[in-house]
Amino acid sequence: MSDVPAYRDPARDTDTRLKDLLGRMTVEEKLAQLGGIPASELAGTEGFDEAAADRRLAHGIGYVGRIAGTSGLTPASSARFANAVQRHLVEKTRLGIPAAVHEEALAGFCARGATQYPQAIGLAATWAPEDVREMAAAIAAEMRAVGARQALAPVLDVARDPRWGRLEETFGEDPYLVGRMGVAYVRGLQGSGLQSGVVATARHFVGHGLPEGGMNRAPVQLGPRELREVFAEPFAAAVRDANLRSVMCGSSAVDGLPPAASPEILEELLRGELGFEGLVVSDHGAVELLAGHHRVARDPGHAAMQALTAGVDVELPALSSYGEPLKALLEAGKLEMTAVDRAVRRVLRLKLELGLFEAPYVDEAAAAAVFDAPTSRTLAGRLAERSMVLLKNDGLLPLRPGCRLALLGPTADDPRLLLGDYHYPVLAEGEFRADEAAAPRAAAGADGFAPGPYFVPVATPRQALGERAEVLYHRGCGITEGDDGGLADAVAVARRADVAVICVGGRSGRLPDCTSGEYRDAADLHLTGLQSRLVAEVAAAGVPVVLVVIGGRAYSLVQEVQAVNAAVMAWLPGEEGGNALARVLFGEANPAGRLPVSLPRSAGQVPAHYLHRAGGGRSSILGDYIDQPTRPLFPFGHGLSYASFEYHDLVCPDTADVHATINVWVTVRNVSPVDGDEVVQVYVHDRVAEVARPVRKLVGFKRVTVAAGAECRLKFLVDASQLGYYDRRMRFVVDPGEVEVMVGASSRDIRLRSTVTLKGERRPMQQQQVLATQVEVVESREAQA
Repeated sequence: MSDVPAYRDPARDTDTRLKDLLGRMTVEEKLAQLGGIPASELAGTEGFDEAAADRRLAHGIGYVGRIAGTSGLTPASSARFANAVQRHLVEKTRLGIPAAVHEEALAGFCARGATQYPQAIGLAATWAPEDVREMAAAIAAEMRAVGARQALAPVLDVARDPRWGRLEETFGEDPYLVGRMGVAYVRGLQGSGLQSGVVATARHFVGHGLPEGGMNRAPVQLGPRELREVFAEPFAAAVRDANLRSVMCGSSAVDGLPPAASPEILEELLRGELGFEGLVVSDHGAVELLAGHHRVARDPGHAAMQALTAGVDVELPALSSYGEPLKALLEAGKLEMTAVDRAVRRVLRLKLELGLFEAPYVDEAAAAAVFDAPTSRTLAGRLAERSMVLLKNDGLLPLRPGCRLALLGPTADDPRLLLGDYHYPVLAEGEFRADEAAAPRAAAGADGFAPGPYFVPVATPRQALGERAEVLYHRGCGITEGDDGGLADAVAVARRADVAVICVGGRSGRLPDCTSGEYRDAADLHLTGLQSRLVAEVAAAGVPVVLVVIGGRAYSLVQEVQAVNAAVMAWLPGEEGGNALARVLFGEANPAGRLPVSLPRSAGQVPAHYLHRAGGGRSSILGDYIDQPTRPLFPFGHGLSYASFEYHDLVCPDTADVHATINVWVTVRNVSPVDGDEVVQVYVHDRVAEVARPVRKLVGFKRVTVAAGAECRLKFLVDASQLGYYDRRMRFVVDPGEVEVMVGASSRDIRLRSTVTLKGERRPMQQQQVLATQVEVVESREAQA
């Protein structure tokens, strides 16, 4: 008989290994697996600090947090640090259980030297899940190279309030779009199996994107039907379609229930109704917030007991309430060990699935080669290019190469402003500023643990446009500054040019001078500072104007759009953003991004999403507000192109069974002389239901490339489960009856309609059984005369 313990034998099945390991563990060793430690607490002046590890890791640890994300370590040094942590745990703790290293990976691996892709809201604007999956796989490769095996991404919050600063981290306002992007992201991270992938952690379950007043972590007021049909749906999609292995609970109370203390949310909804079987980790500080913020717990021990019994397996970022307070409760007989064992079992199962016991170390010398590889930078450029949304164009775009171009505005030549709050340089900026002692060392580019806002090469609009035109540059004004001394000079520069490109927007991040991002909520959706004046005064000078918005907000742009000839929403486009913008403005690429959020006319119109239920979206009886239309300035799904497309030959069945798949056929023809992409969108409306249903609901989309003068035939396979809803008794059902099918270029621009009558008896089902719409490009050909 072998002397190797069963838990160390990879030939044994997972359950056998788990049972063996769990049976060997002391209480202290079990509790250590239920939390993490920030990597900075294991760092000394010379790197990994063995003495600190001896003190802090005596019983092991579940997670080590953000080795790369909170440091200035190069890839090789980050890998070396991770190896040192694992070597200590494997060789110097009794059971040798490796840690899982987790990192942020919202828009690229949050690490020095990693590729910085477009922020999530820009990724959603591509309407191209296949590209997002490719990106997530590249992120996973960078993470694995330095020993990181769990990503705290993607964010699957449905963003319903543009005042909320974290809208930029989301995939937008629609549960179906968020779900398809989320599924692609999870599949890319986790790969074909966790031994060759990275654990995805979907966040923040649930309702996090609708805080009161748009204020971060404010309470969420949601009924159970909307909670499930809208806010839980992207998580449900990631569970059923991508085998999502980890979820982060939110920290906003939903109808008075903080998720971290709610078995109704984590056990009954997430694990019960949605069928999730993986690991639940807390939002950072969510367990502690139960006492100090939500006031549903008396003290840390009470908070820990509530969270553990509610279904939170791991406390992040540090082992705080789950440490000594839980141990005291166990010793006092106030907490059953079965609750601890349940959570520990889930932690260890994931570590076994990752293969950490067999392969805890990485090749330090090989790490750097994976970071910001040429293929990744090319992908970053393609994603940025495909994310650009052409909001308006009177024919000014595309621009003529060699023209004299006045480039104005605060976001035209600042690489920092092309990045979002979870890009490494921005997130590290806060760490850098907070540590004055470390600042000189980080700023000097030392390969030390001290964080620094290190940048990979970032192409700004000024650099890229200067390769195609004679550029006359003037900043004009700042993001928030009150000095208008530059406005007159900017107008003078514009008068000397053929065309003016004005780059406006915000500064994303967490610090007080930022205008968007985590903790940076806004009551006003207009451009900050003097940016609106800059646009108005340059436009009044008589020069043709292109407005470029670089930022993570759904801005109110009524006056600006009226004043200019063309407008482009560029979001937070990442390291290749300037090059992508230049290609779009000069017609080297044909814009085809589509809005993943509606752009409201004003903050007073919030909420302004398209997915309102019957009776919503207008004021009864006259329709509009007294001072503005009720419709948003630009609707969900909107985006123009340099090409023109016609839709025809919509074919749907007249009838279909409630258990059937509805085949929706449509032909899209490019009737322009230029090649282009079109995003074909399919919406449905249940004409009569037991409860008020949305006036239109996205159930399928496809971005297709159509050559000039050509056409393509698409087939959408819409499963009837897409029409499921929660009835009066909160049963998920598909009803017989008439369903309107709408195909168009946006939620407002519907080109074709048809009616399908569902036959049969009411179909009871579960949300976890919903099937995503499949799309086939059946035929692409030259258009027939």
